[in-house]
Amino acid sequence: MNKSRKPSEAPEQTTDRLFATERRPEDFRFDASVARVFPDMIRRSVPGYTTVIPMIEVISEQYAQPATNCYDLGCSLGASTLAMRHGIANADCNLIGVDNSSAMIERCEHYIALDDSALPVTLRCEDILDTELSNASVTTLNFTLQFVDPEKRAGLLARIADATRPGGVLILSEKVRFESDDEQAIQTRLHHEFKRANGYSDLEISQKRTAIEQVLIPETLAAHKARLLSAGFDDVVVWYQCFNFVSMLAIKANQTTE
Repeated sequence: MNKSRKPSEAPEQTTDRLFATERRPEDFRFDASVARVFPDMIRRSVPGYTTVIPMIEVISEQYAQPATNCYDLGCSLGASTLAMRHGIANADCNLIGVDNSSAMIERCEHYIALDDSALPVTLRCEDILDTELSNASVTTLNFTLQFVDPEKRAGLLARIADATRPGGVLILSEKVRFESDDEQAIQTRLHHEFKRANGYSDLEISQKRTAIEQVLIPETLAAHKARLLSAGFDDVVVWYQCFNFVSMLAIKANQTTE
């Protein structure tokens, strides 16, 4: 979505204190209160996020093809959308960001309008399970699939693979769980120490975990790889991991002629 007039300033951002006081347990939602603190929340909660985002720009530069569609599914406030926008060198590409949270899309529109890139961006407030996909060269699911019903993930990935052109890619970033209980315990402890180092209290860590555990359903890396290959991608490369957070590149092979 293009704006002819750019806003003079970015949306208000505040420090994430959503779980700093005792609160009634309820499932985590991407509502207006989360949207307001989301940049601070994700920076302090997801190790490597500040590495993943700039690399999405680099990967988009490498894989975006002329006259194709590029999708950011679950775009939230548009960090990965903007990274893709700056990485795509082809002016005839269509960049589409999708999120089912109206609060996220509203703020994302503002950030897109503030950005100085000329590549048009279309934002859609809809469920990514309903998004029509076609002629794709780069698609991003940046810590998004983990919030999709596990029984619907295979179908979504198959649709993405079917829509991806030869030589195209899916960037899939996820929180994962480990097959070994001992490794799971170690990685979880390290992740919690990461949060403490970023100023979260034990109460905040505990309450956030309670709120999100029925909403964010992680899977093993092996399960992700197997499903991506079954969906129709030809190769899966893990290019980043820190604790229980990983980012993968699922690649559609170039067609060869006999």
